[in-house]
Amino acid sequence: MSEGLPPVLEEGGDRTVAGVRDGLGAASGAGGTGGLDRRRFIRWLLGFSIVSSLAMIVTPIIGFLIPSRTATAGVGGRVLAGTLESLPVGSGAVVAVGAKPAVVVNTSGGVKAYSAICTHLGCIVAWDAALTMIVCPCHDGRFSPATGAVVSGPPPAPLPPLTAVVEGSDIYIVTG
Repeated sequence: MSEGLPPVLEEGGDRTVAGVRDGLGAASGAGGTGGLDRRRFIRWLLGFSIVSSLAMIVTPIIGFLIPSRTATAGVGGRVLAGTLESLPVGSGAVVAVGAKPAVVVNTSGGVKAYSAICTHLGCIVAWDAALTMIVCPCHDGRFSPATGAVVSGPPPAPLPPLTAVVEGSDIYIVTG
């Protein structure tokens, strides 16, 4: 043993210096108070880190596999999209239908509704009053308000139609 250094004790595989306190304040040595020594603390911290990391990985996977109630709440029913007073002939608006947007257009041929998700890259389309067209702001795709067909731009397909029903002066979009 080296001169001037305190003797080293072996306790359950831990090498501690007799009479010296560890960083957590628990007395180390032959008497031991049953406190948390460094090695136990590091093991606990490592275990906590592993469990929390696994929770951060598993939680989004479970959220993807089990859909939320709000995502399926609008399935099968009617959603009020507006009124004929708020949507006169020659105008349009984007409305929420459940968890997805829809564009409702009041044309001279009647009220039409389409999915507001562009068929090019999934951007949300908007009604352009100056052009009297449905326009995708991402890549300037333009759609016909009467049919949803592509007029110009990169979209490969027309907007999918939705069922629009007018009852009195209320405009409903039928889902499901």
